[in-house]
Parts: sequence; C-alpha cells; structure tokens
Amino acid sequence: MSRTLNLGILAHVDAGKTSLTERLLHTVGVIDEIGSVDEGSTRTDTLALERRRGITIKSAVVSFAIDDLTVNLIDTPGHPDFIAEVERVLDVLDGAVLVVSAVEGVQAQTRVLMRTLRRLRIPTLIFVNKIDRRGARHQDLLESIAARLTPGIVPMGEVAGLGTPEAHFLPYDPLPPRLLELLAEYDDDLLAAYVDDGTAVPETRLRAALAARTGGSLVHPVFHGSAITGSGIAELVDGVRELLPSTDADHGGDTAGGGDGEAAAPPSGTVFKVERGPAGEKIAYVRMFDGTVRVRDRLAFRDGAREGKVTAISVFEGGADVRATAVSAGRIARLWGLADIRIGDTVGVPRERAAAAHGHHFAPPTLETVVLPARAEDGAALHLALTQLAEQDPLIGLRHDELRREISVSLYGEVQKEVVQATLADEYGLDVTFRETTTICVERLAGVGAAVEFNKKDGNPFLATVGLRVEPAPAGSGVAFRLEVELGSMPYAFFKAVEDTVRETLEQGLHGWRVPDCTVTMTHSGYSPRQSHAHQGFDKSMSSTGADFRGLTPLVLTDALRRAGTRVHEPMHRFRIDAPADTLGAVLPVLAALRAVPRETRTSGAAVRLEGLVPAAGVHALEQRLPGPTNGEGELETAFDHYAPVGRAAVPSRPRTDLNPLDRKEYLLHLTRRTGV
Repeated sequence: MSRTLNLGILAHVDAGKTSLTERLLHTVGVIDEIGSVDEGSTRTDTLALERRRGITIKSAVVSFAIDDLTVNLIDTPGHPDFIAEVERVLDVLDGAVLVVSAVEGVQAQTRVLMRTLRRLRIPTLIFVNKIDRRGARHQDLLESIAARLTPGIVPMGEVAGLGTPEAHFLPYDPLPPRLLELLAEYDDDLLAAYVDDGTAVPETRLRAALAARTGGSLVHPVFHGSAITGSGIAELVDGVRELLPSTDADHGGDTAGGGDGEAAAPPSGTVFKVERGPAGEKIAYVRMFDGTVRVRDRLAFRDGAREGKVTAISVFEGGADVRATAVSAGRIARLWGLADIRIGDTVGVPRERAAAAHGHHFAPPTLETVVLPARAEDGAALHLALTQLAEQDPLIGLRHDELRREISVSLYGEVQKEVVQATLADEYGLDVTFRETTTICVERLAGVGAAVEFNKKDGNPFLATVGLRVEPAPAGSGVAFRLEVELGSMPYAFFKAVEDTVRETLEQGLHGWRVPDCTVTMTHSGYSPRQSHAHQGFDKSMSSTGADFRGLTPLVLTDALRRAGTRVHEPMHRFRIDAPADTLGAVLPVLAALRAVPRETRTSGAAVRLEGLVPAAGVHALEQRLPGPTNGEGELETAFDHYAPVGRAAVPSRPRTDLNPLDRKEYLLHLTRRTGV
C-alpha cells in the first residue's frame, strides 16, 4: 500500500527554501538540472514577479516519490509580508521542514514559524542550510536553536569543513547513546530498558522511538547541509521518509472506484489555495482528508451552504500536474467547477480538526492603503482585479468607498504593497499608485448604550420599530446578537435583516473603525402587517418590508453607540532588540520617539536585550532606524500582541464608506438616492 506525505518547507526569507526544493527534486530524480533563484529558473517560483525579485510570494506544490512514499512538497514564502500564504498551508500539512541558515541563524520569522508549528503539533525536521558559506556556524547555532526555538532538538550528525566549499554532513551511524537519554524522557518503556540495560538498546528500537516522538512533535531532528552543493540532502530525504508521519493513500476511499460503498468514508477536504485559469475560471487546491472526489460529482462546500459540480481534477505526480478522474484521501488535487469556492472552505463533510483549528494562526494585517488607478477610466477594471486578488488571499481585505469611488486594501507591510502594484501591472495591465500607508485601528465600547425608534412616531420614516442595547464584551469574543423580544412577534426575515445590518454597521464605529467585541441586544420590535388595496397587489407604502429594518437599524445602532461611547484602540507589537550593550544609550531615544515602551532590559556580557511594546505605526520606522545607533549589529523581532487605547491627543479616525448614519439628514438623503425613492 502506498503512502502520502504532505510536506511544507518553511523558513525566514533568504534561508534557502526554494533552493532546497530544487535540490530535493534533483536528488529524487524529478528534474535533471537545478534551477537558480538568482536566474529566475526555479520550478516552484513561477510568477514573473517571483523570478524578478528572487523571493517566493505564492505557495507552490510539486510532487515526487521516495520508494513507496509520495511526497507533495509545498514551498511557502519566507517574507513576513506574505504570512497569509503560510497560514493556509499549515492546516493541510502532515509534516514540515524548517530551514535555518547556518550564517544568519535564527531570525524573528523563524521563531514565529516554530512557535506556530509547535502549537499546532505539526511534526517538524530542522534543516541547517548553507554550511558551505563563509561565516557558517555549528555548535553555537545548535545552542541558539535550543534556546530560541525548542529545547527538544536531536542533532543527527556532525559537520566537517564548516564554512568552506568542501563542507559536508557526517550522519551519526549508529545513533549516539545520549539520544537514548533524551527519548527516555518521553517513553516509559524505553526508560525502563535504559535503566535496566544501560545503553544496550537495539538501534532499530531507538530509531522507531525517534520516529514516534518526532511524529508527536515532542522532538525535532536537526540535519545539516547545503542546497547549493547537495551535501546532507540525501540524509534529509531519508529523514523525511523515516521520521515524518504519512497517510495511507487508500484511506477513506476506493481509488479504483469499486467496493461495496459501506467502507468508503464520505469526502472531506480543505481548500488552501485558489487561483484563476487562463479563461478566468476558479481552480481550487484541496487537501483530501477522507473519501474520494470524482469528476462530475456534486460537491458541497462552505459547511453545506454552497454546492458545485466538479468538472475536472488534476493531481501532482512525478513533479508534474496531471489530469485524473478522481482524488482520494491523503492527496492534494486541483478541482475545477466550484465557482463560489473560497480559501478556507471545507469540501464535502466538515472535519472536527478543521473546526478546532478554525481561525487565524498569525496576526491579522494592521496596515492599509488606498489603491488609485493611474487612469480614471480603469476604476471598474481595478475593482474587479482587486476583488479577484482578495479571493486568493483571505487575510487581505478590501474596503470599498462607494461615495468617493475608492478602494482600500489591508496589508502586512510595504513589500506586499509593491507586490500588489506589480501583480496588477503584470496580470491585469493596470497602472496604480498608493496613498500613504496607515494603521488599522479598532473601536471598543466605553460603556452601555441603548436607543429605540418606534413605527410611525417621532419622525421615523420607516415602517419598523427597532430598539437596540450595546454592551462591551471581552477582547476576542466577537459580536453577539441577542433577543429580548419574542421571536414570533414579527416575521423572522425582519429579525434577520436587523441582525445582518447590525453586523454590517459595526464595521464602522463612531470614528470609522470596526467595533469587534460587543453584545447587541434587540429590546424592541414592531412592524406594519401586510396590507393591500381591494383588487390590487401588495402595497409596500402601508406594509413593512426588510428594507425598512435595514434602513432603520443603522440609525438606532449608531445612537446606541453614541450613548455608550467608544474609544479608539491601536495595534501594539511586542518587540525584542538584541544589540551591543554600549549602544543602549543611543537606542532608548529612538524607542521613545516612536512611543515604544521598554518593559525589560537584560545585559549579558557585551550584549543587551530590550523587550517591550511599540505601536504598529512605529514598527517600520524602528526597522529603518535601528541599524544606525547599533552600528548595524542590532537585531529586531516584532509580533502583533494586542490592541491598546490610543495614547496620544489626536484620536485617529477613518473616512466612512457607508451612508453615514452619524448624520441623520445626510444618511436619509444618501439612502433616498440609492433606492430611488
């Protein structure tokens, strides 16, 4: 029975992930010639922009075989601006290889990735690349990995000729006795054998124990090598085959299409990537966890809310993308025909694991910018292009301003803005510019507020009664909608119209920012029953419609928000700076100028470590300014931590993109123009 392993390659930028992928494909015989990142000839960096810049932007899948094991290898971006690409890959992996440069060592992004891999319990091997480069480190780097990534590392060999073109990896054979001590911490039977027999534990049992503990994400074997020279790659391939857990290819479905149907599990999979074909059709990359999907199958997705007919399937085999009539559990495939599919959708039966892992593994983007077409007549084309790009990147949100006819896009960083610009030019022929990048804030309720408007009273122009109370909720709890009125007091469609409009309205609070965490309770309801004139149809001037509730709700909710009050919160990043101790006096004024607050300072010999918080708005400036006062030796690591009340006098606001229910007269005027009433 064949096995399948879905393997992710992860690392910080420039660690050599794509070069390692090329070397792996060459080692297993998929390609005859190794591509070059510098020359733009690699197998997985297929976008023109990736080839020009020499970085991975989109995840790519390529397949190869190691004996009876089929490996679907996924090369992911390393630059933090493209963390969304990494995020969606994590949910479909069986195992991972985390690449660390022997020269640059553990970087901030390496720590972010390893923390996430450990939290999700994804079995991970560590590959130390570039041992042939001048300045490469070995023993002190292992100590850094143990201190900064995980203490459960298992070196799988030594390095000879470090830092020279002749550098090569010397694997342990047999495994060293000290490995037994480490594994015995996780295995009672092995511990008993160790205590009873000393080091006389068979090699086969030791390797089996290592594979089991690696599969449980308790230990992380460390290999060394060079993607350029090929040293250590064969040993890494063996480690992938022997130490990472795989899936039986026939699990959950009958690939031959036969069987009695009773043993076959229903299909279940996760969409981790969506792209568009030459004709603009959507193509969904799906990891199948159970069952089998065949061409012409009708497939439910988005938890059963949507359905589509699969018109074509391709799978990854031998380094190629080949057409197939079916795809079974454990494999990755591309599916055509699911027009409404989105990244993150479950196909077929939702999985318990997917539900448990629902939500983002990394922080959301905290920056945004307005995208402007160079030519006014390209506005509609830009809208369509950005909508399609957003479909391919679920963490990149769009904000449409119909009044000003502008579109804002959320970002992780400035590099991503350059990529959006280049993608629009290369793939859509659109020349665009950007306004200054700004920080995305949120608003939180300061107290409790309530408001109500009654049908046909006090200038209410809508045939509806709506009363709402807003209350603050803990950070991260989201928006909850509740009823204090009888559900049968009016048609359910009217309650649904109120709830949907509440959630939509909360996207823009009193200062224009999203209100993320609160409880909204409907306290009053009422409507005008359906009426009609004799021998005539329904008269909506006398009878309530959903439009009445959709129109009134923003006015009532905004009034309740005013009475509760809101306070703008800005995103805060935790930072860690490692620098020479004698530069501390020069670093502190830089932090103060950016409103950064050091929380802890530790000095160790000639080095100092500063940890604290800095507003997201100052992170980019901190990255640019730190090299100066630290003589280029300062290392900065930042990550989103939480939202905090804005600590400056000028409260940031964002232009509204709705009909502005803060101004009743303007709101009603805009609404009248929109509806034509």
